Amino acid sequence: MPITTVSSKYQIVIPLEIRKGLKIKPGDRIAMEFDESGLRVIHLRPLKEMRGFLKGVKNDFERDPDRQF
Repeated sequence: MPITTVSSKYQIVIPLEIRKGLKIKPGDRIAMEFDESGLRVIHLRPLKEMRGFLKGVKNDFERDPDRQF
């Protein structure tokens, strides 16, 4: 488990292992949220980067009768 230290300015360095896992590059945006279980870091990707991310997803499921085209 990577460990980091909080600086006097409350800044942290994201460990290399985490940066590689989330594919974080300089200038990228991240969001952080917390609850009783801990802190969660979320890599915010630009919308352009999301294009085609569902390619190949199986979509031949049976639709509800009221949702037919």
